[in-house]
Amino acid sequence: MVAARITVNGKEAPISPAAPHTTVLDFLRERGLTGTKEGCAEGECGACSVLVARPGVHKPTDWVAVNACLVPVAALDGQEVVTSEGLATAGEPGMPATLHPVQEEMAVRGGSQCGYCTPGFICSMASEYYRPGRCAHADSDAASADSTDSEHGPNGFDLHALSGNLCRCTGYRPIRDAAFAVGAPAEDDALAQRREQSPPEPAATEYTQDDSAFLRPSTLADALRLLRERPGAVVVAGSTDWGVEVNIRSRRANCVVAVDRLPEMRLLRVESDHIEIGAALTLTEIERRLDGSVPLLAELFPQFASRLIRNSATLGGNLGTGSPIGDSPPVLLALEASVVLADADGEREVPLSDYFTGYRQSVRRPGELIRAVRVPLPLSPVVAFHKIAKRRFDDISSVAVAFALDIEDGIVRKARIGLGGVAATPIRAIAAEAALEGKPWAVETVEGAARVLRAQGTPMDDHRASSGYRSAMLGQSLLKLYAQTTEAVSS
Repeated sequence: MVAARITVNGKEAPISPAAPHTTVLDFLRERGLTGTKEGCAEGECGACSVLVARPGVHKPTDWVAVNACLVPVAALDGQEVVTSEGLATAGEPGMPATLHPVQEEMAVRGGSQCGYCTPGFICSMASEYYRPGRCAHADSDAASADSTDSEHGPNGFDLHALSGNLCRCTGYRPIRDAAFAVGAPAEDDALAQRREQSPPEPAATEYTQDDSAFLRPSTLADALRLLRERPGAVVVAGSTDWGVEVNIRSRRANCVVAVDRLPEMRLLRVESDHIEIGAALTLTEIERRLDGSVPLLAELFPQFASRLIRNSATLGGNLGTGSPIGDSPPVLLALEASVVLADADGEREVPLSDYFTGYRQSVRRPGELIRAVRVPLPLSPVVAFHKIAKRRFDDISSVAVAFALDIEDGIVRKARIGLGGVAATPIRAIAAEAALEGKPWAVETVEGAARVLRAQGTPMDDHRASSGYRSAMLGQSLLKLYAQTTEAVSS
């Protein structure tokens, strides 16, 4: 087994003697790359953002921004990382480095105040700068002008790329100006050229220090065998949940098994009667590969955490935690999705409506992995995802409601409603569905079903919302859907 190594800014470095739980953030800072900062240690502020070379959606390689505070450095064994320091081009001996175009625009437009968060912004901006298909314009005057879409610049820059970055000085306007001013990468841009080559193949990793191990098997069969042999192992994909446990709660594991690069869990197939989505595909990969073909998922993705988190988080991880406030379960319940569970003895398919059994509990047995999620076809044409939270983006739901309705000749032929945040598990609103099905899609029907929907679940009081507020939002969500569909038909 080759010793675990990571390439940082073009230079290889051994991961040893770092402990298996050591984050990429701490590893980099210990080596003097202090542009990578710790702000929240939870993946919410983006001060730790770095770039990783990952398999591309439209090119062989994408430069993907991730939260270095959450990812174990052992998870990047054999991988390539670029930090804010590595974006600048080294000058001749004795001469200063040449700033990267993103760094240059941030500097000239005053995008940095205290500077603490700036390197993280730079890396997130660079990831969007190198996104294939971004329509770039070099005209800085046009790029600075107001756009009809405040979240997309005339240069194609999507501000959602920065949704996981927090400016503590509230200097967002000049940061936005800088983002909308960058042009296209130059032909001799080394990082742009790097996209045309395949990323490093995931290394089969057996990294052990101080009686703790980080293991990356090369096949699903190897992973399932490991989980049978080590029933107490912690399974990670993007580490967006486990990384918080390590940082905030000082959790440690004797054995961590990484499944995020297993080929068998990274497939996306469209069959005649269903879509199968690999449980280890990141949400960003799913979003870009589906490209809006599943409208309800397309509504979910922009509201799921931030781009930084979506660049690492997976559907398998979101379902595996069993959280009642995860954003994907309500949507997948409305889509009547099922999960494919695999262990060393084989596979079984379980409807998601039967998957959750209690608070953070499920039918998944010891040694089983979620290999894939299956969404049946055809899809319902009337869909919506309503996330009620205190912030528009990058927040945890107080209530999440997903709708999928078939309405023919003004009659609701089928209704599926998924709920999150109102019970110990994500649930289907069975009673409200029954109050809609077979009835006219009319205000009287909707108001009656809304009253039923308000009584679904067992919402509780906590610091995010009261039980009464949560119940009220359920009913309002259905009324909102009716108003939106009526407006769409009349227009």
